[in-house]
Amino acid sequence: MAYTNEQLHTDLPLGQYFEIQVAEHADNDFIVYPDRALRWTYREFNERVDQLAKGLLAIDIGKGDHVGIWARNIPDWLTIFFACAKIGAVLVTVNPVYKAHELAYVLKQSDMKALAIIDRFRDVDYVEIVRELVPEASVQERGHLVSEEFPFLKSLLYMGPEKHRGFYSMPELLVLGDNMPDEPLREITASMHADDVINMQYTSGTTGFPKGVMLTSRNIVNNGFYIGERQNLTEDDRVCLPPPYFHCFGIVLGVMAILAHGATVIGIEQFDPVLVLAAVEKERATALYGVPTMFIAELNHPMFDMFDLTSLRTGVMAGSPCPIETMRQVIDKMHASELTICYGLTETSPVFTQTTVDDTLERKCETIGRAHEAVDVRVIDPETGEDCPPGVPGELCCRGYNVMKGYYKMPEATAAVIDSEGFLHSGDLGTVDEHGYYRITGRIKDMIIRGGENIYPREIEEFLYTMPGIEDAQVIGVPDAKYGEVVGAFVRRSPGSDITESDVQEFARSRMARYKAPKHVFFVDEFPLTASGKIQKYILRQMAAEALGVADVKVFASEA
Repeated sequence: MAYTNEQLHTDLPLGQYFEIQVAEHADNDFIVYPDRALRWTYREFNERVDQLAKGLLAIDIGKGDHVGIWARNIPDWLTIFFACAKIGAVLVTVNPVYKAHELAYVLKQSDMKALAIIDRFRDVDYVEIVRELVPEASVQERGHLVSEEFPFLKSLLYMGPEKHRGFYSMPELLVLGDNMPDEPLREITASMHADDVINMQYTSGTTGFPKGVMLTSRNIVNNGFYIGERQNLTEDDRVCLPPPYFHCFGIVLGVMAILAHGATVIGIEQFDPVLVLAAVEKERATALYGVPTMFIAELNHPMFDMFDLTSLRTGVMAGSPCPIETMRQVIDKMHASELTICYGLTETSPVFTQTTVDDTLERKCETIGRAHEAVDVRVIDPETGEDCPPGVPGELCCRGYNVMKGYYKMPEATAAVIDSEGFLHSGDLGTVDEHGYYRITGRIKDMIIRGGENIYPREIEEFLYTMPGIEDAQVIGVPDAKYGEVVGAFVRRSPGSDITESDVQEFARSRMARYKAPKHVFFVDEFPLTASGKIQKYILRQMAAEALGVADVKVFASEA
């Protein structure tokens, strides 16, 4: 049965909802950055948000305009996010690792009116790239850009005190806001609706162009609430948040869940295991978020034992499958006994299944939990569309308040993933048991077909984690002249390990069906990651093909 509005936590737009939470939790810390002694209460942060919102109105950015943000997790990332929500602008999140070609695509495809940037990220100089793409900004009046390449772009914003020709700086915008009356802001905030699009996130792409996922207040505010409910979050919780804000993990699982429960964001500008561990100790964090690679880096850091993590209770591990042994260590060594696992997609705002704090260790380690409230979840046969019985793999699909409004200006792509009944097709294979717990067995496109035998990479990855000397493993399909595809494994050795390819192959062959055993084993020091910490399996396939001198490597847009 489809949801009704009465089942939802709220039907308020984000700007109005935020103000209610501010009134209720005014003196509670909302944002803390322990590495720079920055601390804003809900009231103090709201005052800064209002200043910036009025500053944006002053430069003619308002309801329906698309505002891009290209930045690390700096504090004012969130100021811009909430300011846009209050004035009805759509925040377009840009991946921090993008370079000129990718930025140009998003600028144009999103019809972006303003772009806010920082100085740089890693080896990417943002200012230099914008200068190259929009040379007119250096000679034209601020706020009145006329760009032949990007006809919608009118303003450039710099998220810092420095002055760059053609950019409004953050202090300038705040001063402009100080000199604006409150009433226009109040009127526009009151005019917003829950089904207005407020956030657009671009799915990554390699074989196809990235798609702008349109998310509404109803999508992300309610999803954040239910995510926090599964963790038993309250206003006393302090959540350490390393995942990037540009991704649903950071902004919805993190910030929206925190806001909905009056809790506190402990911000991490850029992931570093020592900074995370130090932040947990210093601020007595009760929750910690991250993808499995983040938790593995923290657990294996040589300084791990120096930090007091006993304040931890809960948190979220998501973004990619969690190795069972990693989950056990997080619970035992990091004291996060009530850690939860989330599953979903950007297109589903993102979470539609999650474990709970009181689930058994086995269910936390081996499942992705049960369906979220007000969401219908099905496991269907990809060929027939019929529901699969318990234990039989099929495609996971969901329907509810959390399904995106669509891909921006891509109606055909939208129709390809949302069926006539309103179910969004995930592209992931999974099962459900008789108790309603879901398991992921792999992606439909990831499934390895070896001579007609279906092989699920997740099963082999979990098996390889049990081998002494293996710290992490990722399994992909490698083209093969005889079988079509065979199993390839990329392995990170544990410190001090000297295991060989034959060791891994023999370990697998002696313990599982021979056709599942890796024919090829590649040892690496690191896995290629997206900015949000997900492992890029399409790059692993390319690496394997190059090493073996084979062609016809599968590359999927969903994986970049």
